[in-house]
Formats: sequence, structure tokens, C-alpha cells
Amino acid sequence: MTVYRYQAVDAAGRSLQGVVEAGNEAGARGLVRDLGLLPTSVRVQSGPGAAPTGLRLTGWGKSVTSRSLAAATRQLSTMIGSDIRIDEAVRIVGHEHESSPIGAVLKDVAASITEGRSFASALERHPRVFPEFYRASIAAGEQSGHLADVLAHLTEFVASKERASRKVQLALLYPALLAVVSAMMITLLLVYVVPDIVKVFVSRGAALPLLTRALIALSGGVQTFGLPLLILAGAAGIFFNRWLADPANALKFARFRLNTPPMRGFVRQLNAARFAGSLATLVRSDVPVVDAIRAAAAVTPNIYVRERAMVAAQRVREGTSLRRALSEAEVFPRMLLAVVASGEHSGRLATGLERAALDLEQDLEALVSAMVALVEPAVLLVMGGIVLLMVLAILMPIVNLNNLAGL
Repeated sequence: MTVYRYQAVDAAGRSLQGVVEAGNEAGARGLVRDLGLLPTSVRVQSGPGAAPTGLRLTGWGKSVTSRSLAAATRQLSTMIGSDIRIDEAVRIVGHEHESSPIGAVLKDVAASITEGRSFASALERHPRVFPEFYRASIAAGEQSGHLADVLAHLTEFVASKERASRKVQLALLYPALLAVVSAMMITLLLVYVVPDIVKVFVSRGAALPLLTRALIALSGGVQTFGLPLLILAGAAGIFFNRWLADPANALKFARFRLNTPPMRGFVRQLNAARFAGSLATLVRSDVPVVDAIRAAAAVTPNIYVRERAMVAAQRVREGTSLRRALSEAEVFPRMLLAVVASGEHSGRLATGLERAALDLEQDLEALVSAMVALVEPAVLLVMGGIVLLMVLAILMPIVNLNNLAGL
């Protein structure tokens, strides 16, 4: 994709300028016309003003979401299943989504198809919008003549990923807000409230309980070292991100997360479900097994699992059975391996993988629900316990002073 700077006039005759992202000059002019403008000059923009390819679209500044991709895929499946030409279907769906970033992407895809490209090769111009498994499925659907069915499978897959992600995000929103607000309140108490109370205790010369002395020490530490510690934490985060930028370090960390409690079960389940679901869709779309494994590996979040799946694909290319290759990877659950073995033996690998993917997704959903259900009370207990200790630390000296006054 190339960034083009345009000059145009609107219906009122006013001169406007801006930038769009398109595959060629003709596509850029078409995008400008779709904005209701008449282009007078369109030229390539280079240098620091250029936008990143495929991920974001100049003019909207927003990324393509899974929800909009699923909606567009469902509409394409319906229209192509109704014998509408591919380029026309893509163009119509692009107009339906003209207010979202994917609309401009689909218009460019339609322009590429009109120029003589295949649907799959047109999608390859936007690799960050259309994942590898998505493009591989489309290519297989075009070759086999079952493009509408492939799009239907892709719709369900993308939509299920969107539902799962949104469910987790919404469930964790309240605990996250609660933790942030509570942490801010505790910090403000330590910095502004506790010191004033300490002055009262010191002026009375009262003997302070251990809990109160600990609170005073913590308050002094926050006031003295709070900002340096915050800077140190930021520097540590930057250093860790740079450390992860090295592929070897990122692979080590991914393997650590895959094999270390308490997140080991969740990470393995998530990656197995994503891999099995993608592989089922690709095999159902008649994609060759080796290519299907590689494309499905690209969907897995953990790069160590991805690397082991790529090794399994190479083993299958060398003649090893799929079940044995996945078993040697040592990153997939036994249930998935048993289903793969049964599918290879019966010749119904796609059906078996779909059932395994469904079972893994259900187990993953139950695991996520349990984790989310525990997060909220855990946050409440931790923050409530901290606040309780602070209140006790403040009240205990006050009670002692009242007792002394009564004597």
C-alpha cells in the first residue's frame, strides 16, 4: 500500500487536501471520489508522513477491528453465495462500511480484483488486516470453487474470537477500575493524610503501636522514594520490552509462560483452541495440510507454540503423520492428539478438528469464566484488607490517647 497526497474540491467548490492509502493512483482517486470530492491532483507521499501498511488507514486513524472484519466476511459470504461477482460483492460491502476503516480496504481490494488480481492476491496487499489463515482459506476457496462456504466458516471463526475477547475485556473492566481507583486513594492517604495525623501523635508524645509505626514508615517511604521508584519501574519496563525485542529472548519468555504455573493451563488451552479452530477451518477449505499447519500456527498467540507448530509442519512435509508431528511438538493436549489420530485413520480430519476445537473453546470459556469470577472478589479482599489495616493503624493510637485522658 502507498500513501497518496491529494488536492480536491468539494460540492461547494472549496479546495481541500489530505492523504489516502491505496494500491495505485487510480485506487487513490477512487477513494477521494468516494469521499464526495473531485480530485484535481494525486501524488505519492514519501517520508515520515507515510502511514504504516495495512494496519491503519489515513483519514480515519483507526485500526480494522475483528467485529467489522466478521461483519464484512458474513456479507461477502451471502452475496457471493447469491452468484454476485466477487469484485462487485467486495465493492458493495466496501460501500456498506464506508464509515469504518475496513470500507476503504475493501474498496482497494475491489479495485485490485478489477485490475485482474485474484481475490486472495488482492487481500495480500493488506496482511495486517487479513491474517495469513484468512488469506490461505480464501485462496483455497477460489481454487476449489467453494468460496461462499469458506467465507461462512471464516465468519464464524472471526466472530467467535471477537466474542471471547470482548467477554473477557468487559468482565475485567470493573475489577481493573476498582484496583486503579483503590491504589490511587491509598497513595493519596499515605502522602497527604497520614503525615498530618502523625504530627498529632508526635506532639502528644504517645507510644505508637507497631502497626502505626509501620504505616508511618510506609508513608515516609512513599513520600521520599515514590517518584524514584516510579521512574525505576518505568525504566525496568522499557528495558524488559527491549529485551523482548530480541527474538531469542522472546522465545524463552514465551516458553516460560507456557510451562510455568499458575498461567500454564490457561496459556496451553488458549493456544490449542486457536490452533485447532484455525486448522479445522483450513482443512475444511481443502488447504494442503502442511500449508494449513503453517497458517494456523500464525494465529497462535504464543510464539513458542508457533515455532513448534512450524517444526511439526516440516515433519509432515517429510512424511511424518500429523498426529506424530504434533505429539513431538509437546505443546498440544492429548485430547487434540487423539482426535487428530482418529481423523487421520477415518479420513474425516476436518470434522474431528472442528469437534476438538469446539471442546477446547468450551473448556477455555469455562476456565476464563472461573478466573474472571475470582478476580473481582480477590481485588476487593486485597484492597479492603489494605484499607482496614490503615484505618486500624490510625485508630489504635487515638483509642490509646483517649484511654490515657480518661485516667
